[in-house]
Amino acid sequence: MNISEVSKKYGLSIDTLRYYEKEGLIPPVRRSESGLRDYSEQDCGWVEFIKCMRAAGLSIDTLRQYITLYFKGNRTLQKRKNLLVVEREKLKARIDEMQSTLARLDYKIEMYEGRIVACEKELLKKRKSK
Repeated sequence: MNISEVSKKYGLSIDTLRYYEKEGLIPPVRRSESGLRDYSEQDCGWVEFIKCMRAAGLSIDTLRQYITLYFKGNRTLQKRKNLLVVEREKLKARIDEMQSTLARLDYKIEMYEGRIVACEKELLKKRKSK
């Protein structure tokens, strides 16, 4: 799969894919004879993983650490797990904060709906009394 196809499939710009490769977040992608990137299924798996982790809020540095540990093999399993546990806790805290914000927005919207209904009733009364 070429870089344009991968870009479309994962909704990432070509520049982002090149950046991820340059930063070591995805292993070097094999090149065709003409020098164009030829993404394998394994490469696409890395792209999907990195996209997911970035969406979860993991920094480039954290991902770089994770990838470095991954390539050191099974002796780093606990370190990788610990890294992900810390990031999961950060994500859970952000989700809790967002849930709280959502509840506040819902409350405010409800208040406006109540006020709008009250104003409409008042307008109807005024029209009827004329």
